[in-house]
Order: sequence, then structure tokens, then C-alpha cells
Amino acid sequence: MTNYVLDSSFALAWALPDETSDQADRFFSRIRGKYAFWVPALWWHEISNALIMAQRRRRLTEPDRIRVVEIYEALPIQTDVRLGPDIIRHFHALAQDHGLSAYDTAYLELAQRKGFELATLDGNLIKAARKTGVKVIRG
Repeated sequence: MTNYVLDSSFALAWALPDETSDQADRFFSRIRGKYAFWVPALWWHEISNALIMAQRRRRLTEPDRIRVVEIYEALPIQTDVRLGPDIIRHFHALAQDHGLSAYDTAYLELAQRKGFELATLDGNLIKAARKTGVKVIRG
């Protein structure tokens, strides 16, 4: 099985009707066989917030929002819920070392801990991943 850590920027660029990412489109079109996308628990909050805001800004209709949720529902997403003081300390260290938010460090830490490639479009997160030896997917 091939595993990836999927950040919200990558997932949203692929699924939102008014966003495009050649990298995300190429990646999702070529994955085959057994695979899983790992996400930190906050991913669901980020996705939900992005969909709410897109709908409020009239970038997304209700049927579009339902379709996007169904797309994510069909993906083999595994939610990592490992949290606690030790993880927070690690988030803090990664955030300080690489100038990231705690949210972005959740993806980086998960990719490091699991040894999985990271699917992101966030430039700062890509730089930090490369500096820490985490592979970043290429579309």
C-alpha cells in the first residue's frame, strides 16, 4: 500500500470547481492500486471551514459543496488523532525551526513520523519538508 500525507491546500485545489492545480490534477489522475491518504485531525476542520467560506463567498453552490464532500468521503482517508503534550512540543520545535504555523507543522510532523510523502501546494511547507528530509510529491 502506498501512503501519502494530504494537506488541505492540495485537496482543495483538486476538488473545488473554481481552483486549478495541474500538480494536484496529475497526481490524483495517476494514483492507482492500494493507497491511503493520511491527514491530521485538523484537516477536517480546515476542509469544512474552506467549504463554508467558499459557499458564503458564492464560489461554491450547495450542490457543489455536497459533491466535494462526497469526493472526500470516497477517498481512503485515514485520520491521525495522535495528540498530547509530546506532539505539541514537537509541533512547537518544527514551527520555530522552519517558521511554520502549528497547523502546517501537523502535516510535516505526520509525514515525518509515518515516513510518508507529503502532498502540499504550500511553499513554506514544501521548503520545511525538504529541509527535514520529507519527500514532497510531484504531480
